[in-house]
Amino acid sequence: MADDGGEPGESESLKCFGAVLKALREQAGLTQEELATQTGYSTHYVAKFEQGKRYPPQRFIDQAGVILDAPHVLRAAARHLTRRRGLASWFQQWAGVEEDAVSLYAYECRVIPGLLQPEPYIRAAFASSLPPLPDEQLEGLVEARLDRQRILVEQQGVDFGFIIEQAVIERRTGGDEVTRDLIDHLLDRAHLRHVHLQIMPLRQPNHAGLDGPLYLAETSDNEWFGYFEGQQSSALIRSSKDISALQQRYGMMRSQALAEDATVSLLREMRGAL
Repeated sequence: MADDGGEPGESESLKCFGAVLKALREQAGLTQEELATQTGYSTHYVAKFEQGKRYPPQRFIDQAGVILDAPHVLRAAARHLTRRRGLASWFQQWAGVEEDAVSLYAYECRVIPGLLQPEPYIRAAFASSLPPLPDEQLEGLVEARLDRQRILVEQQGVDFGFIIEQAVIERRTGGDEVTRDLIDHLLDRAHLRHVHLQIMPLRQPNHAGLDGPLYLAETSDNEWFGYFEGQQSSALIRSSKDISALQQRYGMMRSQALAEDATVSLLREMRGAL
């Protein structure tokens, strides 16, 4: 998923929002830890919001506004937010949905999903970009993707599901050493109790995912969104009819892919063959 590629965005509006948030928090006599506890976000996230290094989800903006007794002020500051540094403009809406998700499901047939990529794989993927990326931009993209991955570890109340085509791993993007690191990383993530990893085997006569990659997310308000991405563009799907179709396909693929224990066994087998 080329989810956070593209031109780095300006961060001045994020810094402005962060300054407003910090001023309101201090005015209310709260520490970052206290605001984090009351909003349900980690202290790390609150610190990033105040530093202008992370895009605040709408749920946080609404909750913090009420807690700090300044909902109109915080919403006004949020209206001028621009896209996050290191995230492509077409990915912005989905990134916000992703951070507010209580359920997040992905099927990929092209590349390892961004949330599961170890750093060597991330660098190998971006090194393949055309036109080539300047070093500074590449480093920003790597940092942004690694930062996004915190939700996989920190948000243990979120149900994460990933279905990955075996061929994506067999491709050995970046070479054997990168692939060894990738498989070790996937095995580590597969052991998290809230992460469900399945591999779609090379041979599968019945396949519900032939239309391409798909992403599904359920927000804290129990609203479902879909997402797909192509060359230099993407689409956020809101239509209940379209969401239903994507859910049917993903559900069918879950039954067609290898079970989680069989997936782990295959990964170990592939690791041993390298």
